[in-house]
Amino acid sequence: MSKITSINDSSHFKRVLSGATYTIVDFYADWCGPCKAIAPVFNRLADTETKPGKVQFCKVDVDACQDVARQYGVSAMPTFLVLKNGSVVETVRGANPAALTAAVRKAVNDAGTKPGAAFQSKGYTLGSSSTPSRPVNQGAFSGLRAGLSGNGGFGDLLVRFFGLYFSSLFSFNAYQAAEMSPFNIRARR
Repeated sequence: MSKITSINDSSHFKRVLSGATYTIVDFYADWCGPCKAIAPVFNRLADTETKPGKVQFCKVDVDACQDVARQYGVSAMPTFLVLKNGSVVETVRGANPAALTAAVRKAVNDAGTKPGAAFQSKGYTLGSSSTPSRPVNQGAFSGLRAGLSGNGGFGDLLVRFFGLYFSSLFSFNAYQAAEMSPFNIRARR
């Protein structure tokens, strides 16, 4: 049994929207080749990701329900809309399985973020700061500073690259100049 609701008209669509927090809508046409190509992906997502009252799937034939398609500004088929409480939160135009899957999974994750009964309080943390703690001797940008400086950091990489580049650029034997350069990593081993 399919978990996809086929929309008949705009009043039917409004009733369906009130049935769940998220509604994933496939705007398609019977004559549309890409619509037929992505239909199995949409069907599989509907079968695996439908959550009663939270996430539901429906299909709107743009030829049969032109008013619904016009209401949401659908001009290309297929177009997938992710609606949260009736408002568009994401749009996927075209037969793009990866984008459709990502949009659906994002909605499913958001719909399932209600805390359980055991975790409804805010909880308590040590100290008065709401930011995560770090060692006393490290500032906010210490990780970035360590990556840019020091042996093997990004800054070190840039110095070595340009040092080797310029030492080999201005020599008659570029290979020998690079081998003998103080910027060569292999020469220090």
